[in-house]
Amino acid sequence: MNQTRKLFAATLMAATLAGSPVFAEGDQVGESPWGPEDEIGTLNMMSDASRLEILQRIDAGRIYDLGVDLFVGMPDCCSAAFGDPTYQMMMLHAPARGDGSKELLSHSSEAISMNTHTGTHIDTLSHFGLHGKIWNNVSADEAQGARGWAKSGADKYPPIIARGVLIDVAKAKGVDVLPASYAITVDDLKTALDAQGTSLQEGDVVLIRTGQMQHWPDRSKLALFSQSGLGLDAARWLAEEQKAMVLGADNLGLESFPSTNPDNFAPVHSYLLAQKGISFIELLWLEDLARDEVHEFAFITSPLKLRGATGSPIRPIAVPVRSNR
Repeated sequence: MNQTRKLFAATLMAATLAGSPVFAEGDQVGESPWGPEDEIGTLNMMSDASRLEILQRIDAGRIYDLGVDLFVGMPDCCSAAFGDPTYQMMMLHAPARGDGSKELLSHSSEAISMNTHTGTHIDTLSHFGLHGKIWNNVSADEAQGARGWAKSGADKYPPIIARGVLIDVAKAKGVDVLPASYAITVDDLKTALDAQGTSLQEGDVVLIRTGQMQHWPDRSKLALFSQSGLGLDAARWLAEEQKAMVLGADNLGLESFPSTNPDNFAPVHSYLLAQKGISFIELLWLEDLARDEVHEFAFITSPLKLRGATGSPIRPIAVPVRSNR
């Protein structure tokens, strides 16, 4: 991390510890159209009918694994940026070494330690807030404790089964990888969709390819504050005009970094999670889908029931579907 990024991270950490706002004045959390008890936001768009519709169109064939391996030394969003713990795994029990044949029964197990925002994971609505509140006007004083959130934690999330769409922005722009810190625009999304011949529908899971996973797992080329990703206007277009249910990308933080807003280091995060109730997925493996030009599929995943967690590791899959046109 260069000196500029170190200074940025140190300033952010100091502001957070001092209780200073890291968002623009006037931004307010959203209230759910699904009622005062809602904790999952746009995931309420799923229904038995919507799940059945996409499952009935599955085209027997390859299943695409969209998750990355978890391993010691892997790239992550937040250890270098914020000093968060890295992924660790240690053996607790192991078979006898040497002449193990004398041991009738061997027993192996291990323990892991990780930030819940490590690897391919979903950010829940409790992850980011504004003015001390998260989605649906829930205050930290009311619902946040040392062991997590009482509202909008990963344990409240249902399995996700929906139509998925890949938007291959890198390919549409004729590059292997988008430039560092590039902010994807509305025109970029529209151009890529036109090039693919793909259209979006209300309730889609929309996955954005920047090409950065071609660098995986090189930590020197995968740092949070040099990530290309969604710009705020593009996020607004997907959320408000296209009515996407869930977003995702093949980068460490969905949006482009660093932020151009001095008062908000993650404006797309706060907009989607706190204001619009839209959860999103980070560090997706989209290279196989892009190689095979699979742009429409059944998207299936489920967060772990980590009580009160602001995020959860997931292992999503994509299954190609027949067109309904």
